[in-house]
Amino acid sequence: MALINQTNEQYYEGPDGVWNSLDEDYGNYQFISLKDIINNFIISYVGEGKIISKIKRTDIAFHAQRGIQEFNFDLLPSFKSQEIEIGPQLYMVLPQDYVNYVKLTWVDDSGIEHVIYPAIKTSDPLPIVQDSNYEYTFDNNGEIIYAQDSETLKRFKLDRKGEDALTNDNNSDLIHQHFLGRRYGINPENAQSNGVFYIDQIKGLIHFSSDMVNRVVTLKYISDGLAKDEEMTVHKFAEEALYKYIAHAILSTRINTPEYIIARFKREKQAARRNAKLRLSNIKIEEITQVMRNKSKQIKH
Repeated sequence: MALINQTNEQYYEGPDGVWNSLDEDYGNYQFISLKDIINNFIISYVGEGKIISKIKRTDIAFHAQRGIQEFNFDLLPSFKSQEIEIGPQLYMVLPQDYVNYVKLTWVDDSGIEHVIYPAIKTSDPLPIVQDSNYEYTFDNNGEIIYAQDSETLKRFKLDRKGEDALTNDNNSDLIHQHFLGRRYGINPENAQSNGVFYIDQIKGLIHFSSDMVNRVVTLKYISDGLAKDEEMTVHKFAEEALYKYIAHAILSTRINTPEYIIARFKREKQAARRNAKLRLSNIKIEEITQVMRNKSKQIKH
């Protein structure tokens, strides 16, 4: 039985019959849904005379979802992105399904993305309100009073221009001031003028330096693939790897399962994962050939 059950017209025009009206599901054939993964696993692995004699569907669904999570973190091409314009408050709210960021960029007038680097030497600590004697202040319940914004955050948002804002004046810099801007006198992570950011994990905000105001910023991030029902899919290149992952996860948590069976499926899981990673790397011979033409260029030191 064929897997495609719609005509070309239905695929290209979608349910409303209008071309590219955002209700279509273009490119969906390369993915397989979680429901089909569970059904196929039951057919292949569960039953009398098979490796798993009996198991609840909910148990399979749990391990399948855990497999999708693990694969989305380092195997599946699951990057998402959001684009916003940075306002005077110089922050961006983390997306609802955010797990970790891939990179942040700002876009120039030509549509070229410039990478924004993290500021690893700052944060937004809880600011304690002090009186004129520098003693802590308390509310009526005896709890410490905190200010809204920390002094660290306020100073991070101060006006700064270009590389002057990125200079880290510590003792070493003061000793070697005459080396600043030269090859051996500048920190590589500070040798750029694209602005900086840091992520406040507690408040769920990304703070930017003041030179990022009114710039269009793109956040590329990783999700776990379980936020919405339509996202719980797996690329067909990783389908076999997910079956092996589920089988190993079930067998390794069952009592009285022979150790050699667990070891066998562990090896099969690892092998299937490597194959999936190679397939999803999307290496093209023509693209490699174009890059390798660079080998004839002289490298200057």
